[in-house]
Amino acid sequence: MAAIETRTFKNGDGVALLLPEELGFVAGMAVTIERVGETLRVTPVKVKDPVEEKRKLDRLVAALRAIGPVGELGPREPVDIPDRPGLY
Repeated sequence: MAAIETRTFKNGDGVALLLPEELGFVAGMAVTIERVGETLRVTPVKVKDPVEEKRKLDRLVAALRAIGPVGELGPREPVDIPDRPGLY
C-alpha cells in the first residue's frame, strides 16, 4: 500500500488523526499506540477468547469460595498521631 498523507486535528485536550478506511481499522476498535523513534506504531488489541476468560473467572470464584467467609474482626488498636504544628 502506498503512503497516505493526512493531517492531525485538535480533539478536546488531545490531538486526533483521521485514518482512512483502507487501513483496515473500524470505528471503535481498541488499539495500542507506541512510539518507536520517529515512528508511531498502531496495533489492534487482540480480542481475548470469551470462553477462556469465563473459565478463568469461574476458577477465581471457586478459589475465593474455597477460602471461606472472613472471620470476626477484632477491635482496632488506637493510632497515636503526633502533634505536627503547621500542618493544620
